[in-house]
Amino acid sequence: MNEQVAKLLNEQINKELYSAYLYLDIANYYDELDLDGYANYYMIQAQEERDHALLFLKYMQINGLKVTLEAIGKPDKTYASVLDPLEVAAEHERYVTALINNIYHEAHQARDYRTMKFLDWFVDEQMEEEENADSMISRYKLFGQDPKGLYLLDQEYAARVYTAPSLVL
Repeated sequence: MNEQVAKLLNEQINKELYSAYLYLDIANYYDELDLDGYANYYMIQAQEERDHALLFLKYMQINGLKVTLEAIGKPDKTYASVLDPLEVAAEHERYVTALINNIYHEAHQARDYRTMKFLDWFVDEQMEEEENADSMISRYKLFGQDPKGLYLLDQEYAARVYTAPSLVL
C-alpha cells in the first residue's frame, strides 16, 4: 500500500476516536441540562465513531499494515446554549468529511482501488452524518426554543437506538 495512504488511514483511527470523545463531551453537556434525549443521541454518536475507528484499524490489519495508536486530544469546546453543541457537531462532521475525502483522493492518486472501495462506505456515511447534524440544527431553530418543542425533540432523540455499522470487512 502507498505510504501516504497508510499514514492517513492510521491517522484517521485517532481522528475517529477524537470524534467519539467529542460526542461523549456533548452527551455529558446535555446530561447536565437534563436533556436525556439529546444526551442519548450523542452517546450513540460516540459509539458509532468508536466503531468507525475500529473499522479503520481492522482494515489496516487485514492489509498487513502496522497500526500506531496516538494520544486522543481532549475536547476543547465550551457550550453556552442548547444550540452550541449542535453547531459544533455539524462543523466537526464537515471536518471529518474533508478528512475522508483527502484519504480517498490520495488512494485515487495511488491507484489503490481496494482502499477507495473501503472508503465508499465512509463517503456515504459522512453524507448522512452531515444531513443529520444540519437537520438537528434546523429543527432546534424551528421548534426547540419553545419549551414544549424542546421537550418533544428531546423525547424523539431519546428513542434513538444504536445500530452497528453495516460495513463488513
